[in-house]
Amino acid sequence: MTKIPVYFMPGLAASTMIFERIALPEVFEVVLLEWEIPLEKESLPDYALRITQKIKHPNPVLIGVSFGGILVQEMALHIAVRKVIIISSVKSNLEFPTRFKFAKTTKAYKLIPMNLILSIENLARFSFGEKINQRIKLYEKFLSVRDIGYLQWAVEQVILWNRTKPADGIIHIHGDADDVFPIKNIKDCIRIKGATHILILSKYKWLNENLPKLIMKD
Repeated sequence: MTKIPVYFMPGLAASTMIFERIALPEVFEVVLLEWEIPLEKESLPDYALRITQKIKHPNPVLIGVSFGGILVQEMALHIAVRKVIIISSVKSNLEFPTRFKFAKTTKAYKLIPMNLILSIENLARFSFGEKINQRIKLYEKFLSVRDIGYLQWAVEQVILWNRTKPADGIIHIHGDADDVFPIKNIKDCIRIKGATHILILSKYKWLNENLPKLIMKD
């Protein structure tokens, strides 16, 4: 039996360990993608094309978390995919919170002291949201990319993402307590009650139960 390939992309600065509790049935072949350090002045479309070269199966399912959700949407422009599923992410820049739009207009993102963000506490807040003060130790194992160049690049790519219209057929799973991408800005999503930006960790049982059905649904 040919298995259905499912590629997972973690969130900004996160390691593939955020998927350690995701368990799909044997009909699926799970492949975990990791962040690469961007090349000098590499655009998000070019980066997406480079990561797409790691796809070794035809017609895969792409699942991305947060910034990884943005990336898999860009990757899907380069290859034929069975389905794109995003978790705790956005389908266009119209779903960004006001502070993102302000940062783009003012270029305030260029003033973020990335060297300070590299502390595990700040990086955890930056990547997973504010509501994590009880869980800093937990995130030490989930945050793997502590490269200033990568962080500067990633923040800029998010803020400047120019997609204004969602692609067709995106499945969007989102927590109604997400403090990075507030639910009030999100349209057409599967809403998970009480879930924060880290629902990939906190709602893994829901995901294990429902991802197979969402993948197989016509």
